Amino acid sequence: MQTLYRRLLTFLPRLGLKVIDLGPGTAVVSRRGGRTRIPLEPGADVVARDNGQYTVAGAGKDTWVVLRDRSARAGERVREWTGVRLGDTGARLLLDRRAPADERRIQLAAAEYLCTQHVAAMLELYGVNCVFDVGANAGQYAGRLRRLGYRGRIVSFEPTADAFARLRDAARDDPDWQVRHCGLGREDTVSTIHTGWNTMNSLLPPSDYGRDRYRRFATTRTEQIEIRRLDTLMDEALDGIADPRPFLKMDTQGYDLEVFAGAGERVADFVGLQSEVAVLRLYEGSPRMGEAIATYEAGGFEITGMYPVTRDAATGRVVEFDCVMMRAKAAPEPAS
Repeated sequence: MQTLYRRLLTFLPRLGLKVIDLGPGTAVVSRRGGRTRIPLEPGADVVARDNGQYTVAGAGKDTWVVLRDRSARAGERVREWTGVRLGDTGARLLLDRRAPADERRIQLAAAEYLCTQHVAAMLELYGVNCVFDVGANAGQYAGRLRRLGYRGRIVSFEPTADAFARLRDAARDDPDWQVRHCGLGREDTVSTIHTGWNTMNSLLPPSDYGRDRYRRFATTRTEQIEIRRLDTLMDEALDGIADPRPFLKMDTQGYDLEVFAGAGERVADFVGLQSEVAVLRLYEGSPRMGEAIATYEAGGFEITGMYPVTRDAATGRVVEFDCVMMRAKAAPEPAS
């Protein structure tokens, strides 16, 4: 019976179907193309490509995801399968390495996977009970934290109207996920943000390098938004938490240092942070990586992880890193 089942899984992709094997006797079969959401049990992560974008979904223990090798030419037999084994300690990616361009994208997907796992481990190690999710977009970051088992409070900030509507819907059934319709910065004010750039909306205009790299920067709309200082909002956000141990995640497309400045002396309350730091500037006037990290280090934070977010295809250079930093003095005492 199992042999027949395996033969069936091998045959279906030849009919243009996508097969995801979830274990003995269980598989998800779907049509190729479009976006497919597959509800899986928590316990591990699937890194999967969907129309050029990588997404992460939870999966159960001892789970294999089986995908067809897309490098086979039309009319040829399926050459290889790509397998991702999940659920074990140190989950493995078993990937076809014959296509260099795809390998670069896989490297970035793996880096995002490792960064997410690292952040989850730091939240647990440092006893974080409130994550400030600044630049939340539609709530993707908070959703990943929940899938990885974080159950503390999340306070998400998103200034643009369309993204905030999706964020509010995402958080609707989560009683400890608060959402705020504003941006954060150095002062309480009203400003104009460039929109229409998907997840890359920014208060800053694109740099010359950014325009060359992303066609989306060629056209822009603007939207007036409210900006608040973080230190004026923290007491309300932390209300009801007996011993607050907050973590600051910033992904504001070149504006992270402005958010950090707006925390003022309350920066000392945070046990850790995550910031997108730029090696090559996509936005005019945004700080370079060295300046950003030096500012965070001056605030008492030390690097625990650096993960590439994007690369320049022509040169292989990293454009941006996700930088995770923790306050060493806030680490728990080792067990005696």
